Amino acid sequence: MEWKEITVTVNAKDVSVTEDIANMTVPYGIYTEDYTDLEQQALEIAHIDLIDEALIKKDRTKAIVHVYISDEDNAFEAVSFLKDQLSAVNVEATVSMGSVDDGDWADNWKKFFKCTEIGEKLVIRPSWEEYENKSGRKVLNIDPGAAFGTGTHATTTLCLELLEQYVRENDTMLDIGTGSGILSIASVLLGAKSAVGVDIDEVAVKVANENAEINNITDKTQFIQGDLAEKVSGKFNVVCANIVADVIIRLLENVDTFFEENTVLICSGIINIRVDDVKAAFSEHGYKIIAERTKDNWYAFAVIKENTNA
Repeated sequence: MEWKEITVTVNAKDVSVTEDIANMTVPYGIYTEDYTDLEQQALEIAHIDLIDEALIKKDRTKAIVHVYISDEDNAFEAVSFLKDQLSAVNVEATVSMGSVDDGDWADNWKKFFKCTEIGEKLVIRPSWEEYENKSGRKVLNIDPGAAFGTGTHATTTLCLELLEQYVRENDTMLDIGTGSGILSIASVLLGAKSAVGVDIDEVAVKVANENAEINNITDKTQFIQGDLAEKVSGKFNVVCANIVADVIIRLLENVDTFFEENTVLICSGIINIRVDDVKAAFSEHGYKIIAERTKDNWYAFAVIKENTNA
C-alpha cells in the first residue's frame, strides 16, 4: 500500500502542540524529528557519545513532524486541517506532502516510540521495547500499527491519568473512538471487569483486538466498528471519548443513555481555543465538571450528570 507523507516543519519550541494537532488529524501514526537535545538522547537511548556528523549538522532550531495517510483517505483535507489548527494556536509552520511506502512507515514509527510511564500506575510498552518494572506498574503492551493512540501525546496521557483516578474494581467501561484500544485495555488493567471500544475505522478495530490479545485480555474486551456509539448497547460505569471538541459536543446530546448511576464521563482531545465551547455544552446538557487536566494546550475533563454523585 502507498501512503501520503505530510511533513510539518515548525520551530522546535512548538513541537509538542504540533504533535498533538497532528495526532488528532487522522487515525494513523506520526513520528517526529527533533534534534534540540541530540547529545542527551544519544546517551540515554543508545548509550553512546559518538554521533554521526550528518546528525550533528541538523538544524537544532527546527522540528519536523511526519504524518502518514493512506491513499484511501483525503490527504489534502488533512493538510488544510493542519494549517488551520496550527494557525489557530499561532504556530508558524511549513506543510508539504509526498509519498512513502508501507514498510518505511512501520520502520520510522518504531524508531521514535519508547516506553512511557503514565501517572502512578501505568507504563506503555511498545511490543519491541524492553522495560524493567521496578515499581510494579501495570504494563500495557501495545503495537499501534496504523491505528491512532500510543499514550505518548497529551490527549491520551490526560485520559489515562483520569482513568487511573476514576476506574474502580469491576467497573464496565465504554471507549468511544478507541483507536489502538489503549484506553479500553488500560481500564481493564486498572481493574475494570470489561471494556467496549468503538471506532469508525476498521483498521483501528483490527489493531485494538490485536493489542487486547497481546495483553491477554480478549475475554474482557470487545471492539466494534461504527460511528460513535451507534452500535453500542448496555450501561457503563465509565465512558471515555478521546476525540475532538465538535464531536464531543455532539456526543453530549445522548451519551447519557449509556450511563449507570454515578457514571463518570471522561472527555479529551479538546484544544485550548475550544475549551469554552465544550464547557458551555457541559452546562447546557446538565453536566458537572469534577476534574480538569491540561497539558501542552490540550484539555481533558471528567464530568457527571448534575443529578448524580461520583
